Amino acid sequence: MPAEKNSSRFPSILTGLRGVLMLLAGFYALFFPGPALLVLTTVAAALFVVDGVLGLWTITFGGGKTGNFWFDVVRNALSILVGVLILLSPLLGTLITATFLVYLVAFQAVFVGVMEIVVILRERELYAKIWPVLLSGILYVLFGLLLIFWPLAAAAALVMVGGVLMIIFSFGLFGLAWRLWQAGH
Repeated sequence: MPAEKNSSRFPSILTGLRGVLMLLAGFYALFFPGPALLVLTTVAAALFVVDGVLGLWTITFGGGKTGNFWFDVVRNALSILVGVLILLSPLLGTLITATFLVYLVAFQAVFVGVMEIVVILRERELYAKIWPVLLSGILYVLFGLLLIFWPLAAAAALVMVGGVLMIIFSFGLFGLAWRLWQAGH
């Protein structure tokens, strides 16, 4: 019976291990954002290659027919090509990928901020106080402009924010592992 009790606690042990890995990854991203971004980009490139290869295999041998044969071939071939190019030069791939993603977030922030400002000014008679929404819109625009003018610093900052979120999430996993342990799982 005791052996059965230990084996039934396997989910709590795995959850605790996930928490430890998440905590370590969070600290790594928080204290070493540049190398963490390089690791993330390299892993993403490997996933691109695997996705493209599996996609081409599915089209060719797996019976995965969507009706858009050439679109699927081109999509999977581009996935492989982008993955291989990033793997050949991970640093350059990281710079290009991070800059592109930061610009996407930046333009989205500017767009949302401008839209908030326009909507609140157009419909100000419907609101008791417009300054919180107006301030929010201005902050969105300023945040977007900061990202546009300093994309690599912003990418590092976003990785650090991700690190903080991973650390917080790891404590949630530790709590879940403890509850599972107490319940005998």
